[in-house]
Formats: sequence, C-alpha cells, structure tokens
Amino acid sequence: MQTIEIRVWDPFVRILHWSLAAAVLIDWMTDEPLWMHAWLGYLAAILVGLRIPWGFIGPDNARFVSFVRGPRVVLDYLAGLVRFSSRRYLGHSPTGGAMIVALLVMIAVTAGTGMANLAADQGEGPLAGVIAKVERPKIPGQRRPRLFIKTVHETAANITLGLVVLHVLGVALASIAHRENLVLAMITGRKRQE
Repeated sequence: MQTIEIRVWDPFVRILHWSLAAAVLIDWMTDEPLWMHAWLGYLAAILVGLRIPWGFIGPDNARFVSFVRGPRVVLDYLAGLVRFSSRRYLGHSPTGGAMIVALLVMIAVTAGTGMANLAADQGEGPLAGVIAKVERPKIPGQRRPRLFIKTVHETAANITLGLVVLHVLGVALASIAHRENLVLAMITGRKRQE
C-alpha cells in the first residue's frame, strides 16, 4: 500500500522555523563577538515579528487558530502522548501549539531584554535612545552593579533553551508515538495523509 503525502507546512513556516532555531541556538552559545550576538538577536526578533502576523493571515496549518488550544486539551494530549495513545494531528498538535506560543513569547522577551541590555551597557542598538547607558565605575577593580535587565535577559535565554530541549524531546516522542519523522516533515513540509 502506497503512502500518500500531502503538504502541511508552507515554505515560509519551514524557513522561519529553521532560521529561528539556528539564530537562537548560535546566539545562546555566543556572547562574543558582541556584534554577532546582537545581530543574531535582531534576526530572532525579526523572525518572531514575521511569524506572529503569519499566524493570522498564513495558510490554514500556519494559523494560530488551527493549533492553539486551551490548557485542558494540551494536558490531555500530553497525557495520551506519554502513553502512546494520543490522537495524531496533521498540523501541529495541542502541545506543539502551546510550545510555539511559549517559544515565541520567550524569544521576544530574550531579544527585547538583550536590546535593552545592549543600550544600557554600550549605549547602542535600537533602544539606545530610550534606555540610558549606565557608566562603568572609574575605580579599578570595582565591579559595577549587576543590572536587573541583564539578569532578566540571561534568565529568559535559559528558559528559552529549556523550552527548546522540551520541544526536541516532544518532537522525538511524537515521532515515535505516531510513527512519522516530524523533523523531516518540517524540512519537506509534507506528512502522510490520515
């Protein structure tokens, strides 16, 4: 019996997904050089900024309305998934939808606080006109006070990384449970028809 595959994810969603994954992971691993870290952060912010309207105007499987569900549906799906009894979805599953929203929010927070941190530390970036540069102490060896925004940025980046790990584990579990390669599907845009 021949498996029939259909297009599920459009090229924009797929390119954005892999570009955002690369930008976030490379940015998380590199603080230096600062210019690269900053530009990868800008790229991540732009990609999030593009994905949000696409979630309202894009094709059916790209739209938030097709995959964002309430907490009960998400938890019920997750409970079924760990028992290998959850329903297969052609597009994103309820947990996949929840992860998309969580990642978009956390990447936006990370990028925004990164821009705020760059403005406070270097007096540079798009927020430099809004956030004043904090001068370093003049006394050698004296540490400058740790800025709250830097702590928020680092915490948001670490939470984002934790979500990425959960996302990868969830994709692996769903791929096994539903006997399909979801990574390949996000590359090709195609999945087997139900």
